[in-house]
Amino acid sequence: MPADGGRTEPPPARPRSARPAPAPVPDAPAAGRELGGFRRIGERERLRTGILTLVSGTFVGPDGFTFEREIVRHRGAVCIVPLEEDGRHVVCVRQYRAPVDSFLLELPAGKRDVPGEPPEATAARELVEETGLRAASLTEVCRFLNSPGFSDEETTCYLAEGLEAVGRDAQGVEERHMSVERLDLDRLYELVEAGEIVDAKTIVACAVVRNLLEERRRDAARANDDAAAPDAL
Repeated sequence: MPADGGRTEPPPARPRSARPAPAPVPDAPAAGRELGGFRRIGERERLRTGILTLVSGTFVGPDGFTFEREIVRHRGAVCIVPLEEDGRHVVCVRQYRAPVDSFLLELPAGKRDVPGEPPEATAARELVEETGLRAASLTEVCRFLNSPGFSDEETTCYLAEGLEAVGRDAQGVEERHMSVERLDLDRLYELVEAGEIVDAKTIVACAVVRNLLEERRRDAARANDDAAAPDAL
């Protein structure tokens, strides 16, 4: 969350056609740092694509033995929880995901693939592209590592409020054929248990926002109680 706990005004989205070449995948962290007896010696690149790099990393364990691990370096992603005015429903998309050959119900999201673009700007752009909505404010609510067992990909999650319809700017065949749906946050865990929501970022971000909204309601109730209480004698 931003240091001051406040919100940032998202910059206007820009058409995908105006985007520069994809940003390079970040370099690996510096070798030599020791953590609990583990030390990374270095790594060698095995494959580089437009969105990720596969490397073999060499490490030394606390027992002094050397070992290797295959690691996917990734530039990161964002996801957005677009909250409707009722404070109960969020806007989701149902889109085809080629790696699992299925349509998934999930939050709007996207890779951080524009050089120098701040994550909140990526979130604002992806929100317009996928849902046709612009947010008056974006608040960072959490960050998480997608699959730290083999990748350094990190996803930054934003709560989007003050939604305004501006028209979709779909990019790619999946976005052109996705549908926009509403999700009742009160049904989140029910849908997860039923297997209707299986996307990790959607589960994580919606759960965090659900708790945040409950805290807001509790704070509002306490403020009302304090205002209604008679002055102490």
